[in-house]
Amino acid sequence: MTIRVQREDFDPAAEVAALTAGDRSIGGVVSFLGLVRDMAGDRPIDAMTLEHYPGMTERTLAEIEAEAQRRWPLAATLIVHRYGRLEPGDRIVLVATASAHRQAAFDACNFLIDWLKTQAPFWKLEEGPAGARWVEAKDGDDDAAARWSDTAGKAAE
Repeated sequence: MTIRVQREDFDPAAEVAALTAGDRSIGGVVSFLGLVRDMAGDRPIDAMTLEHYPGMTERTLAEIEAEAQRRWPLAATLIVHRYGRLEPGDRIVLVATASAHRQAAFDACNFLIDWLKTQAPFWKLEEGPAGARWVEAKDGDDDAAARWSDTAGKAAE
């Protein structure tokens, strides 16, 4: 398990290579890379500032990762999340899961990003021509996370 909350950018290929280094039991790796968009709905975005609660953020991410480990047979997991001021095209988050079997890796990666979006204590301030505004939680994110409450204990094999 690797969890990092950092201001610095990261190299997704290097992160995945480090995640799987030396483990020949891994048959599949699934990753999600989140980027800053230049639009939020119909509003142009010049930048996004992500804030978090140090210590609490890492603990919450560790709890989410532990739940994924409980549900699926994972060899390794990775969560890297940035904070600070980011511009369109910048990397925000990388979630990667590795398992002997691809379905477990796919399901766990989806679970991690869905729960991260709704459970992790991050706050987003979007800046654009019309000014700055705090991003509200989206119903769609809650719906995506809720689907996993129905799959507790149904780990992919």
